[in-house]
Amino acid sequence: MIRVENLTKSFGPVVCLDQVSVTCEDGSVHALTGENGAGKSTLMKLIGGVIKPDSGKMFLDGDEVQFATPREALFGGISTVFQEFSLIENMSVAESIFLGHERVSGGLLRKSEMFEETERVLDHVGLGISPKRLISTLSVAEQQMVEIARGVSANAKVFIFDEPTAALGDEDVKKLKRLIRELQRAGKNIFYVSHRLEEIFDLCDTITVLKDGAHVTTKPAADLCVDTLVSLMVGREMGDWFPSGNPPQSDLSVQVRELRPASDAPEVSFDVRKGEILGLAGLEGQGQQEILRALAGVYPETTGSMVSWNDVTEVQHRLDAGVGSQVMKGVAFVPEDRKKEGLYLTLPIDQNIALGQHQKNGFLRFVRKTRDKVQALMGQMNVAASGPGQLVETLSGGNQQKVMLGRWFLSDAHVFLIEEPTRGVDIGAKAEIYQLLRDFVGGGRSVIVLSREMNEIIGLCDRILVVRAGEIVAEMDPETATEHSILRAAITGDPTQEMAA
Repeated sequence: MIRVENLTKSFGPVVCLDQVSVTCEDGSVHALTGENGAGKSTLMKLIGGVIKPDSGKMFLDGDEVQFATPREALFGGISTVFQEFSLIENMSVAESIFLGHERVSGGLLRKSEMFEETERVLDHVGLGISPKRLISTLSVAEQQMVEIARGVSANAKVFIFDEPTAALGDEDVKKLKRLIRELQRAGKNIFYVSHRLEEIFDLCDTITVLKDGAHVTTKPAADLCVDTLVSLMVGREMGDWFPSGNPPQSDLSVQVRELRPASDAPEVSFDVRKGEILGLAGLEGQGQQEILRALAGVYPETTGSMVSWNDVTEVQHRLDAGVGSQVMKGVAFVPEDRKKEGLYLTLPIDQNIALGQHQKNGFLRFVRKTRDKVQALMGQMNVAASGPGQLVETLSGGNQQKVMLGRWFLSDAHVFLIEEPTRGVDIGAKAEIYQLLRDFVGGGRSVIVLSREMNEIIGLCDRILVVRAGEIVAEMDPETATEHSILRAAITGDPTQEMAA
């Protein structure tokens, strides 16, 4: 159905894609894999009409095509669901889904028709929300499902899914997989970009590997295994992705008592030890994010107490005093949506990282040798960039995540609160981020992390708390925990209760 030949794209002196050729057949789910910066997103943007190639050709149904804009590509039969949301926050769900192909009669929008069609599409993708809801009121997962619904509504021939499950919980992932199977049975062509290797082998029949903008190989998924695919992607054997470390100390790092993120939320209490990575697990929307954000100072209505220990100094925290107060007391918050809530994309790396020091020392106080510190930190974290002056928006997802973490490493925080530590990050960068966090707690500090990836929670953390309806219903040792036991506790509230088949 679609074929690209020798596509090449450069941005200045940087060659992002170098004479790449790929063919995808009718009814095929074709995976595009590779590390961040391998050229996957560039290739998808070329096919989706977002950018134009410097050279090369593209064929759709045997005919050569050129798309100047995403709208042209959409009308030509190509629908793209990008990892980074393109939704407009003050628009309704229906307006967002029909943006660019609105239903119009006599110069007027046929709103009732658009609302009815939106309800049908939302029902098809399994998202039970009103078409009149504003995008700004939706969770990250709901926004991702709206992006997917918009692609489905176009009834395209070719669908491009770029990290579609990065923001989704297990149930939404199952819905998406069913949808992709339906599209495949209808003869559609699906390009699937994901760093979740289990998804690739579950969904895709063909796998293409890119590295440094070049085509490495295209093989049937049945001819590859995880270890082989990883070594093709990163150029080396990965071994164990999760680093080992010393067991947590007996001394407390954080003590939380009677925490309530909102007046109607249940109270939770727990401790974190020095040198410990504590995981919060549970189904989507069960309160683990609210607990983490309450500790970060996001919610002014938060009640309860938090005490932390920086070396031997006891620090009392006012959880209703705001994020700035928590930062001043050594608590760092890494949000899930790094582009919306964390990074200043149009500023360079050094200015983004230096904010960690500025927020503790004051913006009017001169921070000596900050640029040198940033340069050294970039080397330690293996940030792939031309230098500290490179704009953050030009970095890959994995390197942007390292910049977010680097800001707080430079600030000398002693408690990290992290949402989705490796969202949209390739397997090589994941291993590097895991090592950075393990090194961080190795100095007697602590991390509280939440993740939708159960294997990440089990492999990274020293202890797991399972959250259900805002309450901590189970505490588990990762040595004995399984995805099944975590899910059982998250659904039933009792880790020993068997689930019905």
